[in-house]
Amino acid sequence: MDTFALLLVIVGALNWGLIGLFQFDLVATLFGGQSSILSRIVYSLVGLGGAYAITFLFKDREKVR
Repeated sequence: MDTFALLLVIVGALNWGLIGLFQFDLVATLFGGQSSILSRIVYSLVGLGGAYAITFLFKDREKVR
């Protein structure tokens, strides 16, 4: 689950980077516009992945020696 959430966060970050730098929404382009049902599903999954990734901040980490 952690890997899937991280993958979704990466997809979202790359998409926002493209929007910010080039005004290009890759998700909307691939799935038929911002208001298409497929785009909305992807946006929702990215949002849920980001919400889940918040838990990464509170997990105990192993110390690397």
